[in-house]
Amino acid sequence: MRSDNQSFWGDPPEDFVLLGVSDKPWLQLPLFVVLLVSYVLAMLGNISIILVSRLDPQLHSPMYIFLGHLSFLDLCYTTTTVPQMLVNMGSSRKSISYNGCTVQYMVFHWLGCTECIVLAAMALDRYVAICEPLQYAIIMHRPLCQQLVAVAWLSGFGNSLVQVVLTVQLPFCGQQVLNNFFCEVPAMIKLSCADTAVNDTTLAVLVAFFVLVPLALILLSYGFIARAVLRIKSSRGRRKAFGTCSSHLVVVSLFYLPAIYMYLQPPSSYSQEQGKFISLFYSIITPTLNPFIYTLRNKDVKGALRRLLARIWRLCTR
Repeated sequence: MRSDNQSFWGDPPEDFVLLGVSDKPWLQLPLFVVLLVSYVLAMLGNISIILVSRLDPQLHSPMYIFLGHLSFLDLCYTTTTVPQMLVNMGSSRKSISYNGCTVQYMVFHWLGCTECIVLAAMALDRYVAICEPLQYAIIMHRPLCQQLVAVAWLSGFGNSLVQVVLTVQLPFCGQQVLNNFFCEVPAMIKLSCADTAVNDTTLAVLVAFFVLVPLALILLSYGFIARAVLRIKSSRGRRKAFGTCSSHLVVVSLFYLPAIYMYLQPPSSYSQEQGKFISLFYSIITPTLNPFIYTLRNKDVKGALRRLLARIWRLCTR
């Protein structure tokens, strides 16, 4: 039999209990319904965006290459967390294995950091389209877009790998209850019984780099865009230019504001009760809203969706 010291300090727990809203039983059923409906909508919306951006020849421009990757990220983002949450809410045993937890927070952080860079690449695309329209095809060529996407995925994976290597070394001293809906690094650090100064500092530095640097590039791009748009004499031209950017700005706000609140506050002030609901927002609500934001405010995407539905209808009625 293992000694207490080995069991409670040296060995990781076999599984974790995800508290979720177990302390609020009246909230479980409404939240289960909201999550289920949101997940179905997120799947349908993001799969639709991926299909039209791949199949419709009119959507093969750089903007829609990035949009297709954003939708794929959102699709993976929700699938990483929501099915586990639905299973836990529908059963009395609200747990996840240690290895499953590790994979979950690794993939979650990988996708999150990748999305930060993809959103910055989309802002760069809008900057070139509006501020350098005559050079757009030369600057934003397909190989460059593919390189930007590759950099986003690889750098996101690198950040996630560093976080995982540091987090799996943390002891938990027999503590297994995570006051969260799913596994993520801040909650794991909070649960640990060891000195987490290195983890806190590394998380803060890497998240500051992957959140604040892309956000600064986005704001800088839109500063130049705003200056260029205000120089357009035609009010119709200004409305069209702002219309092409407004969807992206809304998506950026929905993604970055919760992430900044969640990851860039001092560890001492981190509230697990608030944090778990903010995590819920950007893990399911934001990916669900993104395709509808782009569809409702983008004539090209709406037109492509109509053509795709018409094609499916013709195939079904043959």
